[in-house]
Amino acid sequence: MKSELKEYFEAARGTGVLSTADSRGNVDAALYGRPHFMDDDTVAFIMQDRLSHENLQSNGKAVYLFKEDGPGHKGRRLYLEKKHEEKNSPRIKELRRSSHGHNGGDADEKDRFLVFFAIEKVRPLVGD
Repeated sequence: MKSELKEYFEAARGTGVLSTADSRGNVDAALYGRPHFMDDDTVAFIMQDRLSHENLQSNGKAVYLFKEDGPGHKGRRLYLEKKHEEKNSPRIKELRRSSHGHNGGDADEKDRFLVFFAIEKVRPLVGD
């Protein structure tokens, strides 16, 4: 299933939202790019030190919702569990697909995290 998902996300274009919650259940949702599929059967997201990353420190569960561009409601929901992370990893530069938020100067001085997740379940965007 992982290779099928990897192919799907390499070809699909759309909008992704990562939802997290802290240990008290306070929920956050943030726009995120497509997941990076790693060799160890995990997926990874590049994160800044913001609320989504903070929530994952006390609650490693997350859901990534991806809606494909175009008519209808096509996409996937990935149910995730955090496995580990790397702070300011050199792999971040290798994996980054765009320069969004990276205009040089102070923006490049902020800490970045490469956060790895196991995929626990995959569901379509709508229904089962």
